[in-house]
Amino acid sequence: MVSTFEQSGAIPDQEHLTFRTRALDHDIELLRHLPVDNPLAWVRGGEGLIGWGVAARLQVRGDETFSRTQRWWNRLLTNARVEDTVSLPGTGPVAFASFAFDLNNLSEVVVPSVVVGKRGGQTWMTTIGSASTALPPVSVPVGPRAVVWAEGSVQPWEWEQAVATAVTRIDAGELDKVVLARDLVAHVDGSLDVRFLINALAQAYPTCWTFVVEDLFGATPELLVRRIGDLVMSRVLAGTVRRQGDKSTDADLASDLMKSRKDLAEHEYAVHSVAKALATHCTDLDVPDQPRVLELANVQHLATDVTGQLASQAPILSLVASLHPTAAVCGTPTERAKLMIAELEGMNRGRYAGPVGWFDQRGDGEFGIALRCAKIDHDAGTVRSFAGCGIVAGSIPELELAESAAKLAPVRDALESS
Repeated sequence: MVSTFEQSGAIPDQEHLTFRTRALDHDIELLRHLPVDNPLAWVRGGEGLIGWGVAARLQVRGDETFSRTQRWWNRLLTNARVEDTVSLPGTGPVAFASFAFDLNNLSEVVVPSVVVGKRGGQTWMTTIGSASTALPPVSVPVGPRAVVWAEGSVQPWEWEQAVATAVTRIDAGELDKVVLARDLVAHVDGSLDVRFLINALAQAYPTCWTFVVEDLFGATPELLVRRIGDLVMSRVLAGTVRRQGDKSTDADLASDLMKSRKDLAEHEYAVHSVAKALATHCTDLDVPDQPRVLELANVQHLATDVTGQLASQAPILSLVASLHPTAAVCGTPTERAKLMIAELEGMNRGRYAGPVGWFDQRGDGEFGIALRCAKIDHDAGTVRSFAGCGIVAGSIPELELAESAAKLAPVRDALESS
């Protein structure tokens, strides 16, 4: 296949591109200090990174998306001056990125003018050039006045038909698993301040990674890959049951989930795909024999943390390129699943289910999968939210629709919390 790509992103005058990182002598709540205009965030449990302003931007699409991004980043850093007295992952030059699920769609990379980070009790600020070192004044974001929901690209019954078709073709041996997603569109009256939405998500889902990059926001429970030095980790989620709010009932549901042949098979495909991809770059892979149950506010997932030691100098973007798309968001075998998604899903995912996160000059970074998320269209006054389900042999369309509704709940609840 001929490799295709499209890229736009000017490299600033590198003779004057200076990154200055200094420790802050006081603790701050990261999300409270985001400005209203084009905020960037990657925060979990109060720690992470926020940013604002644009020192450099890259928009890229095509088969070479990740390698082009790495080349652009290397060029940007070639003559840059870095003054970093903190020297932690995420200090010095940092970029936020949100990549498309289908790389033929547009991916976004932003180097903020200002980054504020927090890790292990240490807080810092990085500025580029003459950017102000003053934190933006804290303002209370306002939620929308009214929200009206509408069906997205396909009707629920059409999506159930697509699931049924997928199951039939899985039973015929065409593939093992495919992930089918659907969308809902919220028409919003009044303010569409993403800070209101991500604060609501961070409060409701503190163990998830809350993010916003170029109007795509969410709270993902799934860490595609983290690279800190030579330590690599990926959290795989596949197999889901909705929580009922009763401790005893939820415990029984978790027990059933751990015994479900259908959910265990779905999870095994996802774990295998991640372990196989990481084996290209890592040694001493630790792949637990059995998953555990991860409890979130609205659902419970089968979860497995895969860890390894980096065997080369591969930067985080190389790991992301090897992993994406995993079986958790695409299917198995990958190419057959991608073709079936294009045939049956009936929508363009955009950056939903793509890698989202940050990377720095050392090659370190964290990327989640953009799940439990939505895309804001300020001009139209809409918020388009997404959810997907892994379809395997034995999947029941009505139950998959119910699962997708549970996965749509975080954004729905955030929009309606004002």
